[in-house]
Amino acid sequence: MARTFEELVAEAETVPVDGWDFSWLDGRATEQRPSWGYQRTMGEHLARASAALDIQTGGGEVLAGVPKLPALMVATESWPPNVAKATELLHPLGAVVVADPDEPPLPFADTAFDLVTSRHPATVWWSEIARVLRPGGTYLAQHVGPASVFELVEYFLGPQPEEIRRRRHPDDERREAEAAGLQVLDLRLESLRTEFFDIGAVIYFLRKVIWMVPGFTVDRYRDRLRELDERIRAEGPFVAHSTRFLIEARKPV
Repeated sequence: MARTFEELVAEAETVPVDGWDFSWLDGRATEQRPSWGYQRTMGEHLARASAALDIQTGGGEVLAGVPKLPALMVATESWPPNVAKATELLHPLGAVVVADPDEPPLPFADTAFDLVTSRHPATVWWSEIARVLRPGGTYLAQHVGPASVFELVEYFLGPQPEEIRRRRHPDDERREAEAAGLQVLDLRLESLRTEFFDIGAVIYFLRKVIWMVPGFTVDRYRDRLRELDERIRAEGPFVAHSTRFLIEARKPV
């Protein structure tokens, strides 16, 4: 690795992190993909839908990549830079982007959609999802699972208590979905190998995925970053494991 610690830090600290496109990490980090292929599965469901809602769409990149959108396609997003990016990307495809604070209620009428989708939602309001679904409608999503990339989280924050490590467990999500009146049709969890090849990739990731190490800044964690940089140079990529689960639930007729 020819570039110095300071050079890698200076680059990663200033690169834009808006949107939900991780292409800046190409060649610098890798993450194994779930076996179910979420974007492909999402596209298959959207092709059969007449009215669909994509919650917390980010910059709209995943939704924009499906082959065919339904006649009525709406996406919500809360972060202003992502709202602007999603609008630019999705409006030409016929999708409407709605700025929404990711808190209930969703700004839509009861039974407005026959499909609701979401990829990596930060919050999941099951009662609202059930409310806006039509009878027979489907919620299809890929959620971040428990203790995802916690090797990296705990490197900076130290060992986390079990109640923190268990958050977003699919068994809990199943119970909450069923409590909202939905029938869970499919629920699959996978642990996926993730590798960071340089300290710039770590900084970019933590700046972009802000809930991993809350309050992360280079200045605050410079000493730990320098130690990790030395470790990567000596031992090779830093290895962590992300967790993802696919959930499909239906509103009874």
